[in-house]
Amino acid sequence: MKLLPNFLPADLKRDLAGVQRHVTQCQGAATVWHTWGEADRPVVVLLHGGSGSWTHWVRNIAALRDAGWRVLVPDLPGFGDSELPSGCTDVDALPVHLHEGLRQLNPVGSVALVGFSFGGMAAALWLEAFPQDAQHLVLVGAPGMGFALPERIPLKGWRHLPTPEAQTEVHRHNLMALMLQDPTALDGLALSLHAANVQRDRMPRRRLSSTDIVAQALPRLTCRISAMYGEHDALYRWRLPEVHLAMQAWAKNWGQWHTVPGAGHWVQFEAAAPFNLALLNTLGLVPQTL
Repeated sequence: MKLLPNFLPADLKRDLAGVQRHVTQCQGAATVWHTWGEADRPVVVLLHGGSGSWTHWVRNIAALRDAGWRVLVPDLPGFGDSELPSGCTDVDALPVHLHEGLRQLNPVGSVALVGFSFGGMAAALWLEAFPQDAQHLVLVGAPGMGFALPERIPLKGWRHLPTPEAQTEVHRHNLMALMLQDPTALDGLALSLHAANVQRDRMPRRRLSSTDIVAQALPRLTCRISAMYGEHDALYRWRLPEVHLAMQAWAKNWGQWHTVPGAGHWVQFEAAAPFNLALLNTLGLVPQTL
């Protein structure tokens, strides 16, 4: 079985060499995980965003592995290669599957969860339900804070369009409307990753991201909580200072805040080098070189 997508450039295929694929089971549904690093290392779990897969993290995995982490990256249930569990319609159904998957992968020592966007919501709810599973939560561009924008992000539908060319144009529009800030970041890799991922989104009617579900969960968490956002995150235009202050007030054990200059919502892809450096600093392990 080919573990890496064909459209990855040669440098990323080299960076991601050594990947292993694991399948965990919970309540009759299979969750697929991609993993890097030795089993005796501390663990960092990367949770992707909505309509995504593990490939949301292709520019970040190697830096974490090379810094000494065992990197575990699932396709969240209902996305990528993972099955949609029966009755699962939104993020609140995911924690038990992630908890059981992590248990089956048998981490040794400390565990950190890093959740991007929808994955940040999943991570917060996971640790609310199973606080023993990790010692550090890092939220990346996470929604669910109760900070509504005055107008909706203008995303367009694509499934009804008759040609791949028409669908591609909508994918370009949606990436710039929500995910990216700099048009030069919308390269062939970003487009290929996005197009492959959205086709495998089997949870289309999720709505909890527009609520304050994460804000409600954070005061109940006992782990260390940190956050990272792109300066121009489309979910929080002009409101990141408010989000920062609110999260500090909600968290019992506050860690670090990082705003990555010039980047949009998909900050770990668009500004991978400064993001990786900031994430490693937040986690407490910084490599010799990036």
